[in-house]
Amino acid sequence: MKKDDVFEFFRRLAEADPDPQTELEFGNVYQLLVAVTLSAQATDVGVNKATRKLFAEVKTPAQMLELGEEGLKAHIKTIGLFNSKAKNVIAMAEILVREHGGEVPADRDALTALPGVGRKTANVVLNCAFGAETFAVDTHIFRVGNRTGMAKGKTPLAVEKQLEKKVPQPFRVGAHHWLILHGRYICKARTPECWRCPVVDLCGYKAKVLQKGAKPEPVKTPRAPNKK
Repeated sequence: MKKDDVFEFFRRLAEADPDPQTELEFGNVYQLLVAVTLSAQATDVGVNKATRKLFAEVKTPAQMLELGEEGLKAHIKTIGLFNSKAKNVIAMAEILVREHGGEVPADRDALTALPGVGRKTANVVLNCAFGAETFAVDTHIFRVGNRTGMAKGKTPLAVEKQLEKKVPQPFRVGAHHWLILHGRYICKARTPECWRCPVVDLCGYKAKVLQKGAKPEPVKTPRAPNKK
């Protein structure tokens, strides 16, 4: 995808949604960190359902420690891998209290040093909480990047590096939200809804589905490994 096409791609997405936001629900930076950690291999809808009561009770790492691992499990048992996630969230809270004064650090290395926090989770927190120009490559962004030809890569990190090079201002802060939402609701995995896509003419995908109800032709697209 050419430089001018990338700019126009984001210009159109921004025109349709000027202020894109994560669909995870949270009240502060710590709750965001917990929500993103819980969202690995889970849907935002499922995480929100589990965290509404949890976040009414827990707003700080210290309060999470008071709740304890078993108490946390009771809140998040509907989320996949809840046992390991509860263990990580409690261990994370201990480190935040002990080493960061109960605050979430605005630093990728410090974030990825926390239990259960990978590069994608750190990038989401840095972007959503601190306004950093980061690109958190989940399965949606991985698919959209490869499918459109904007950011091709065999790994999430490769796609992230391509986005870092190609996404222009003034779209860099909002880019990862636009790409996630585009992949979630239009550029879907099994059948992309090209017939209603606002950037279909800029996309390099060869098997476009231009009529509702039509079946896409099989085209091999790299699959993103599950990473936090």
